[in-house]
Amino acid sequence: MERQLWRSILAAFREIGKPRFDPRSTFTVIEVVRVWFWAVIHDRPISWACERENWPIHERRQRLPSNATMSRRMRSHDVRSFLKEVEDRVLRSTSTACRTWFIDGKPLAISGCSKDKQATYGRATGGKAKGYKLHLIFGKDGTIGDWRMASMKDDEREIARRILRTTTIQGRLVADGNYDSNKLFDICDERGDIELIAPRRYGPGKGFGHRPQTAGRLRSKEILEDSDPRIAQQILDERVAIERFFGNLTNWGGGLACLPAWARTYRRVRRWVQAKLILNGLKRRKPQAT
Repeated sequence: MERQLWRSILAAFREIGKPRFDPRSTFTVIEVVRVWFWAVIHDRPISWACERENWPIHERRQRLPSNATMSRRMRSHDVRSFLKEVEDRVLRSTSTACRTWFIDGKPLAISGCSKDKQATYGRATGGKAKGYKLHLIFGKDGTIGDWRMASMKDDEREIARRILRTTTIQGRLVADGNYDSNKLFDICDERGDIELIAPRRYGPGKGFGHRPQTAGRLRSKEILEDSDPRIAQQILDERVAIERFFGNLTNWGGGLACLPAWARTYRRVRRWVQAKLILNGLKRRKPQAT
């Protein structure tokens, strides 16, 4: 698996091409990013990938930056821009073809003993946990339309509002009852190219109260409660893809199973999650070697 992913990531680098070389830098952007992905593929810290003995014999002649150089260069604008290009190339190359999307959050819990000041307590599976949360919009075909990293305590509806204001997806967006919010429906109505479908938080048959409701929220109620029950059930059954996607994201070696001990603070966690999403996209694009 690691060898196949490594070949896939090198192929993705070749598709993008070499970024502009800064003569003031000892190592190119490609050399820095190669070391970074070598560590991520093997679920090791960057310091491990900076040691020559941890590379295959045919790769040991290459220059390797020090751990301090990697820490500095990974924060630089040129490296971050190149990683964004790789992300767009791998994750969003076919996003315009998908018309059915899903949105949900995945908790990324860490130990309660951690001293990470940017990690907070919030709602997670089965109760509360400390850590971060990955917010994803992904298509019925598994394509990632957009994503955000946030602290565990941040409301999923607030993060969804930030995503919907900037995302380029179009079509139907299916969510669970936690996203039943007039503000979210209002953003979708203003855009005009996204139809949000979310069951009501307090269950069907309940009233809306005396406050005015957005047209999108009333339309969602009509589709899920007042139209043909088979249509509503089909839409809700499609939400099984949410759990299937998160399962496929975590159930393979090198996947986003949990946050390792060296991925702490928002900046490092976001960078780690970005790399894992890219690897998951490459795993979907490239068949595994038999």
